[in-house]
Amino acid sequence: MPLKVEAGSVYGRMIGPSLAVSLGASEALPLLIPEDEPEQNYLKPLTRAELEAAAGGPGWKKFRSRLVLLFWLSWLTILGIAITVIVQSPRPVAHRLPWWQKELFYRLQPALFMDAESGAIIRVSERLPYLKSLGVGVIILEGLFRSDISVLNLTQIEQRLGTLPEFHQFITNSHAAGMRVILDLCNYKAEMISNASDYVQDSLRYWLEQGVSGFEICNVGTTFTEKTLQMWREVVKEFNTDGNERITMVREISDSVPGLNISESAINSSTFELVSKFLIPPSSHPLSASEIAEEMESMLKNLHGERPSWRVDGPVSWNLQKIVMVLMMTLPGTPVIRYGDEISQAPSPHHPTHSTALFRSLSRTRFHEEALLYGTFTFLTFNTTSLSFGSTNSTNSTATSPMAYLRSWGCIHFLVLFNLGSESHALDYNWTLSVPESGMFVTSTGLNRVGPVTLQSITLQPYEAIVIKLFETDPDF
Repeated sequence: MPLKVEAGSVYGRMIGPSLAVSLGASEALPLLIPEDEPEQNYLKPLTRAELEAAAGGPGWKKFRSRLVLLFWLSWLTILGIAITVIVQSPRPVAHRLPWWQKELFYRLQPALFMDAESGAIIRVSERLPYLKSLGVGVIILEGLFRSDISVLNLTQIEQRLGTLPEFHQFITNSHAAGMRVILDLCNYKAEMISNASDYVQDSLRYWLEQGVSGFEICNVGTTFTEKTLQMWREVVKEFNTDGNERITMVREISDSVPGLNISESAINSSTFELVSKFLIPPSSHPLSASEIAEEMESMLKNLHGERPSWRVDGPVSWNLQKIVMVLMMTLPGTPVIRYGDEISQAPSPHHPTHSTALFRSLSRTRFHEEALLYGTFTFLTFNTTSLSFGSTNSTNSTATSPMAYLRSWGCIHFLVLFNLGSESHALDYNWTLSVPESGMFVTSTGLNRVGPVTLQSITLQPYEAIVIKLFETDPDF
């Protein structure tokens, strides 16, 4: 039976009859019938009057201009005050120090480097990078010339040490590494050098032309006349025209030899640029802690503005070697280190420690800190409270009074503390009130002190030296 479909049926209609009449057939109708779109309101730019009204009126511009002007006036006022304070504040003036008062001297004998495969001079040349890493600026060569012959020969080095070309190359390598060379003539008898004046002048000129920076002589007061010394000075001055100053230094031998009797007037007339003095008096045996402490205290109390070169010739016991090193590197003047002194040795031969950490720390600090180069020296009277951590038996005690001094430059102070005794010491509170109370550890003989510190908290350990950088905060200090 056929299906009857009535055309008037609402089946399949998508719109009402009213819309069908007006829009036509359903196939032409859109799927979505948009609603009436609202009328668009476009933003119009504000006029100048509207902007001024929105910003608070015409007075806002004037207020803003005055605020900016006030800021710059305040900033310039603060800047002017800061400049005035800096200009009017007393500041230390760094006087120019010649190279021999700034550099670290290193004394060695090429004969110690004898080797079957190569000459001693070559071996020393190979160690130049190591010496430079230590901060060495000047090398004093000892025993370069033969002293066991009757004929004076200052233009030929000892044959077993190397050849002249090898030594010339050593001088060139030293200059390339930023180090100077000084020739030690103390192994020659002073009479030979003093009597052969014409030959000595020619020999000095020969080595100065090769690039050496000076000479060292000994026994000045016993043999050399002032005329001879002035001759040396004139020869050396001939080679100072290129801005690279050369020097003559004298080594003080001992208190028993009036080594500076004649040279007192010579030193006053600048015949010698550098005088080498004992830091610790020489002895055939290692001095005890009390003996070294006594010598140190006497020397420190009588040190007034001198800037000699300091050296240690005699043996020093192992537990005091580092203390002497700290003393030498922090005093005003030029430290002269012997070959091997930069190495710290342990007391037991079965447990040796070869460390240059303390030496490098002191060398680096001395080179970079103005207070240790230019600063004034002040010996401090030390009051301590003894804190014994061991036996309280005073008969077995080797206690010595600690010592201290300041190296000051402007508002920076380096406090150097020494305890050469076998007992510990705490700093007395009243004593610490005389110096800035806080600072930073720079180094110590034990290399175990770091960071900030207050002086009241310090306890000096047995056989210990400490270097502290203090910062002045009290204007009345």
